[in-house]
Amino acid sequence: MRLGPLLALPPIALGIGAAAWMIATAPGPAQVGSAEAEFPVRVMTLASETIRPTATVWGNLHAAETWVAVAEVQGEVIWRHPELEAGRVIPAGTEVLRIDPADYDLALAQAKADLAALEAERAQLQAEAENTARILALEQDRLTLTETDLDRSRRLTEQGSAPQSRADEAERSTLLARRTVAEQENALALIPAREARIAAQIARTEAAILRARRSLDQTILTAPFDLRVTEVAAERFQTVSPGQVVIRGDGISAVEVVAHLPLDAFRRLIGDVPDDMNLIEMMRAGPGARIEATLSPLSDPDQTWDARVSRVEGALDARARTVPVVVTVDDPYRASDPPRRLPLVPNMQVSITLIGAPLSGVLTIPESTLHGGMVRIADKDDLLDLRAVTPAFAQDGRVIIAEGLSPGDRLVIDDIAPAIPGLALAPVEARE
Repeated sequence: MRLGPLLALPPIALGIGAAAWMIATAPGPAQVGSAEAEFPVRVMTLASETIRPTATVWGNLHAAETWVAVAEVQGEVIWRHPELEAGRVIPAGTEVLRIDPADYDLALAQAKADLAALEAERAQLQAEAENTARILALEQDRLTLTETDLDRSRRLTEQGSAPQSRADEAERSTLLARRTVAEQENALALIPAREARIAAQIARTEAAILRARRSLDQTILTAPFDLRVTEVAAERFQTVSPGQVVIRGDGISAVEVVAHLPLDAFRRLIGDVPDDMNLIEMMRAGPGARIEATLSPLSDPDQTWDARVSRVEGALDARARTVPVVVTVDDPYRASDPPRRLPLVPNMQVSITLIGAPLSGVLTIPESTLHGGMVRIADKDDLLDLRAVTPAFAQDGRVIIAEGLSPGDRLVIDDIAPAIPGLALAPVEARE
């Protein structure tokens, strides 16, 4: 091969010639089939299930029972229980404070003396009534005799057997007897009115006795239930006045917290009213028959207390328009072991979990599979289908679907980019 003429060519021309030779002698491109490649994805087959809707809210505890001891009588504090201090626990029925009862003892004694005098006056009046009745009977008999004598004297005078003076004397005697009878009848007629007056005075005096006894009872303050003292505003030798708050305490038998629930959340927890129960019956039975509750302090979420929904307050919250559900925990000091397990005390912040009535026949999907109101479905031909759905609510990382899905649909749980309808899929059932 003669290289002389080639070497005389410019380097650019040599490069172009070498490239043309390599293209001409290279093998042809590989032939690729026209079948579309399938995109491998994981799917889950939807099935109806039964769930219990839940809601979590927060609130501050307060005692289910509180005692505000208000002085109802005036007097000096003469005794105070040695355990009557803020923070101490007082058993039910314990006498905690005494007010000087001297004035009320005197009032009671005076009222009893007045009652005794009135009873004596009533007995005297009864005797007087009996005496007046006997005298009236005698005077009536005497009047009968004088009237008989008057008739006889008048006949004798008419016959001329007796002088007119005798008839006049008999008539004066008759008039005097009639006057005496009338006076006794009037005196007897006034007896019931006098008895009524005495009876009214006796009733008023008996009321004074009851009032004095009640005032005496109010000089002693007794704990109405087991309580923890929160405030004491009366010291020994201090004079208290009616209306003055002297003791405050919280009951230790139960604590309450008001859980403010959105109306939709409350409706989900209640569920559908059974056909054999109307709304009034359900309200009478209380929401606690359909809602379960647990409670945990925010300072120690590992502590769990069984609770109950005791009632729903009578009106929505004025500002948030939420439903105030009252959750109660009985025996909040049960199994407490400070500092490992603290008792539930007022003003403690807690988290409340409410579990509603079961909802059957619902479809749920993972929250990550919902994309702006759309889900990805593998249809019967293993092609990608984008479907619009209507979510009801979300719970525990899942979304309950109200419309758009049916049992048996295969939900794509992997991300696909780009998600083009009709894309061929290679679905694999995901393991639970």
